Amino acid sequence: MNAVVNQPAPDFELPATSGTTVSLAGLRGKKVVLYFYPKDNTPGCTNETADFRDLHPSFAEAGCQVFGISRDSVKSHENFKAKLGLPFELISDPDEAACAAFGVIKMKNMYGKQVRGIERSTFVIDADGVLRREWRGVKVPGHAQEVLDVVSAL
Repeated sequence: MNAVVNQPAPDFELPATSGTTVSLAGLRGKKVVLYFYPKDNTPGCTNETADFRDLHPSFAEAGCQVFGISRDSVKSHENFKAKLGLPFELISDPDEAACAAFGVIKMKNMYGKQVRGIERSTFVIDADGVLRREWRGVKVPGHAQEVLDVVSAL
């Protein structure tokens, strides 16, 4: 079951930073941004995460919780979160449960080789748990602001 816009977002329950477990069902009543990214501590992912961090007060004002999600371990996420001083949690999806539900695993070319990885993607889920907007193949510059604009309009 892949996520479909204007349908209920697929639920998951996964470990996250700060010793928390995140489930979409547990977030009902709040708007949620899930941004899937390939890997902690890589340039594009660091820039994207820093943009969401810098806009976090505005997301919070809009009643929205932001979560970054990748296949990295919770320990890797804790280091990444501390390094960037993140005010939000990072979700660990080593078994690709959420990645599969949202259809973000793609074959990509890396240094001339085909590798399976996460396609940078972002999803906005409304307070009723319905997927309202998706971006796939995200280009980082300006993206977090565009997501904030959509969230603010919900």
